[in-house]
Amino acid sequence: MAMVSLNLRTGPNPKLLQVCCRKKERSRDNYDPYKVVEITPPPKNLGVRCFPSNMQCGEIVTIESQTYTISAVTHRYQLRKGKYEPSEKRLDVLSTARYVLNIYLDNLLEQS
Repeated sequence: MAMVSLNLRTGPNPKLLQVCCRKKERSRDNYDPYKVVEITPPPKNLGVRCFPSNMQCGEIVTIESQTYTISAVTHRYQLRKGKYEPSEKRLDVLSTARYVLNIYLDNLLEQS
């Protein structure tokens, strides 16, 4: 933890400003916010949802009583003060029925 004290005014009653910086504490559950987008044309934004930090392609998630399958996980980084810092986590999802249909159609295409 770093602490900085600043004297804002001189005189008989100087004001003292203290700033404390602490590392962000992680919850024990290890859940992270993800921006969720259904990629079936036209793309539909499903909002920001909290999921476990180790989400992978092919996993099934339920959002508002509808099941989706994750087709892509994207982590974006931004350069700040000479270091890359995480800026966004995004899940591209398809409805489970559409995901299975895409797999079936891909197999048909390979066989022809």
